[in-house]
Amino acid sequence: MTLELGSLVAASVVYLLVLFLVAYAAERGLISPRITQHPLVYALALGVYATSWSYFGSVGYAARHGYRYLGIYLGVTLACLLVPVLWRPLLRLTRELQLTSLADLLAFRYPGQTTGTAVTLFMLAGSLPYLALQVRAVVESAKVLSPSASPTLVGMGFCAVLVVFSVLFGARHLTPRERHEGLMLAIAFESAVKVVALVAVGAWAVSQVFGGVDGLWAWLEAHPEAVEQLQRPAREASWAPLLVLSCAAAFLTPRSYHVAFTEAPEKDALSTATWAFPLVLLVMNLAVPVVLWSGEALGLPWPADFHLLAVPASRGATGLALVAFLGGVSASSAMVIVTTLALAPMCLTHLVLPLGYARGQPHLYGWLLWARRLLIALIILAGYGFYRLLDTRGMGLVDLGLVSFVAVAQFAPGVLGLLFWKRATRAGLLSGLGAGAAMWMVTLVVPLWASPGVVAWTHRVSALLGFPSDEPWGFSTFASLTLNTLAFVGVSLATRQSQAETEAARACTREGPGLVSGGVEAGSPREFRERLAPLLGEEAASAEVDRALESLDMSPDERRPSELRRLRDGVERNLSGLLGPVLARLTVEEALRLEPGTRAALAEQLRFVEERLRDARGMQGPVRAVEAVRRYLNRILEDLPLGVCTVGPDGEVVIWNAALERLSGVREHASRGHPLADLPAPWGPLLSAFAAGAEADTETRVVVNGAERTLRLHRSRLTPDEEGGGTSEGMALLVEDLTEKKAVDAKLAHQDRLASLGRVAAGVAHEIGNPLTAIASLTQNLKYELDDAQAVKERTALILQQCRRIDAIVRALVGFSHAGTVGGEARPFARVEVGPLLTEALQLARMARAATRSRGVSFEHRGAEGLVVLGDAQRLEQVLVNLLTNAVDASPEGGRVELEAQAQEGRVHLRVLDRGHGISSELTQRVFEPFFTTKQPGEGTGLGLALVAGIVREHGGTIQVDNRPGGGTSVTVSLPDARSHTPPARPVPGATA
Repeated sequence: MTLELGSLVAASVVYLLVLFLVAYAAERGLISPRITQHPLVYALALGVYATSWSYFGSVGYAARHGYRYLGIYLGVTLACLLVPVLWRPLLRLTRELQLTSLADLLAFRYPGQTTGTAVTLFMLAGSLPYLALQVRAVVESAKVLSPSASPTLVGMGFCAVLVVFSVLFGARHLTPRERHEGLMLAIAFESAVKVVALVAVGAWAVSQVFGGVDGLWAWLEAHPEAVEQLQRPAREASWAPLLVLSCAAAFLTPRSYHVAFTEAPEKDALSTATWAFPLVLLVMNLAVPVVLWSGEALGLPWPADFHLLAVPASRGATGLALVAFLGGVSASSAMVIVTTLALAPMCLTHLVLPLGYARGQPHLYGWLLWARRLLIALIILAGYGFYRLLDTRGMGLVDLGLVSFVAVAQFAPGVLGLLFWKRATRAGLLSGLGAGAAMWMVTLVVPLWASPGVVAWTHRVSALLGFPSDEPWGFSTFASLTLNTLAFVGVSLATRQSQAETEAARACTREGPGLVSGGVEAGSPREFRERLAPLLGEEAASAEVDRALESLDMSPDERRPSELRRLRDGVERNLSGLLGPVLARLTVEEALRLEPGTRAALAEQLRFVEERLRDARGMQGPVRAVEAVRRYLNRILEDLPLGVCTVGPDGEVVIWNAALERLSGVREHASRGHPLADLPAPWGPLLSAFAAGAEADTETRVVVNGAERTLRLHRSRLTPDEEGGGTSEGMALLVEDLTEKKAVDAKLAHQDRLASLGRVAAGVAHEIGNPLTAIASLTQNLKYELDDAQAVKERTALILQQCRRIDAIVRALVGFSHAGTVGGEARPFARVEVGPLLTEALQLARMARAATRSRGVSFEHRGAEGLVVLGDAQRLEQVLVNLLTNAVDASPEGGRVELEAQAQEGRVHLRVLDRGHGISSELTQRVFEPFFTTKQPGEGTGLGLALVAGIVREHGGTIQVDNRPGGGTSVTVSLPDARSHTPPARPVPGATA
């Protein structure tokens, strides 16, 4: 039974119109995104792998090679098992770097225009036989149902319809990086049609040809040679070549790569595709033996390739035959559409654009869109032309398909090197690809036209190596991949990588930030647009910069160098999807130059590591442990009460913790990535000046929110010595707020002075009483000597002398009792003469001794003349008074307390010595702890020596307690000698850094 050509054409047009409506509805949002982005739709779209070869040719292949036809299914299953190590890394690179094709991917990893051009040309050459296969399958299937059909008319009509459909729905978007949800839903629909048609024909054959399952088993028992015909080739010949080819083709053919990676939905669908995609192919392959046996049972005269049509047609099942025909049209049209959509951008970016036609186009997007549409039409017509050249050769469908599969397999070494071998070079890739392509041409392409005698030597070599003579693609696979791999590895080891190759290798293996970092000469997004406009046109330049700003969630007024580097990388990624990675990099390098001598930003490296660890949270083992340690250390850093700011080698802020946020009021996102000097005042000037200074530790005061605060700054710099001789890797700055501590210290010091004042008060009364008695006596005698002018003058001088004595005593008392600081503020250091300082301290100590108990303790003072220290006289006086009164308390009755001063090696040593009971060696350091005391309860607070030690440290000095030979204690205070050394000077009150 035959069908009219008009019926076939009408059915095909109606079917393609249904596809058009499905795609249109999805594009217009009439179909829910939950359907268009569903993982099962993605898995069905991957069914584009199953073309007319799988649909028609599997039956013919099974007739010649038995169960080995399943190799096409098993190879895909093997490829799906490699999803975690192959598909996911490729999908990540495709998305992160906006790489829309295999040529883009290889041109990024092996940088150079030569790479993209070579890959594109070879991919185009390898795809033409497969395109020709689809056209031939449609034409010959039409002839099976309508013998009078004109092959030329059918072929040309089929190609014309595909050109229209591909242009309307495959080239609607500005760039191929945008997902064609409507088209992918249509491709998924076509895969469902293929499965339904195959299963329907198989079920109908069991029912109508064999009379049911029992009839099928009876026929097989009566014809054991039918089963043996399938089993024998599977036992005798190798499955390896077909498994290797189908495994590589599952994700490396242009159509499979495009659907698997470029058109992948945002949500992770690979997990579903891992089982759903092989399941679709399995269901399709289960019907193949039944259809083959049905054709044999009916004794059909047509080739086994078209039993799927001939079986129902021979029994008058017109409708089913038409469904089977539409299934073949579906398989062929899906392959041609998706392949041309993948090849057209590849040819545009790697063959056309390098010629410079698009440079400075005022309407770049429109020009690219029409160029891509024209290339789609040319590629489809080229496939038709290849079909016409081979139309008279009488080749099987599978033969043409395997020619393309062997070509595609030549990219496998380069892709594996891209993911797993950092040492691979562009020269190695091109050498390997050239060697493999040459062997492919000699063993498979040349025999398509050459006479048998020309290629006889290949058959002899194949036979010597044990390959079947009727399977030239087995030998071709082995020979081409062997030469390819050897050349790839050998040349890569013999050549040196360029810097661009090294950076690309790091990006592909995720060992570091992929794109070059450095300071961008353009200082704002506006400048980005201005510099890109001469190359891309104002429209495209503005759109690409705005798209990068939006994707990075970045402000249009961004000025931070590190963020501008990110923007530059984002623009390059966007242009990579538009122009290809080679031209994108050349465009960005020309328009958005990097400042010379810059290095990768530490903030970018830190962000990269954090992203890697965040992506690996679901992993086990060392990676999970590293992520746990990172989060633990991050928590410590954020909870630290000290402000922490780390600066990279480029002077930009890398870390700005929560404590520093609270202290400064500067948010982390507003500081990270900025140069230290560009932070808001007073923090930018303060920290940048400290980072550039010589001192690693200093104390300063700044005004924050209208209040003055005392800060101590610490710095730790990673020096070249620590790096093994390299350049500095930056520094860490610690900011400690001492304002509250200073206030508490001042309050404690004042309270200690008040406590000492109680002991001094009685001594003061005694000291004042003596001159007052003298004044009273002199005044009483003066009234009797009024006539003697000389006597009056002498008595008046004595009275004034005693008044000055009282004034000195009162001043010393007032000065000692005065708080001296307010709110923790410290007075500036000044030069202090040691002699007067000791005299004043001894006078106050005598008062304190007289106020407590008179035990006959005497004082002895000795010291060199002219000693000078730099400090606060009042606080140093407090130190000596505390030490002298402690020495008096420790001295026995009638003892002597000695106070001496001497200069030695740039320091002034002040010693207080007594002959008391001494102090045990284990307590010599504890006496400086707050609230620790060796006195009886009620006799001391334990704060005096702690305050003394704090004051001495502030003056850059040290204090040491030793036991004297023969009993007693020696306390030595060592201070820098102002005559030979300048200690860290305090700032003037109110000054800011």
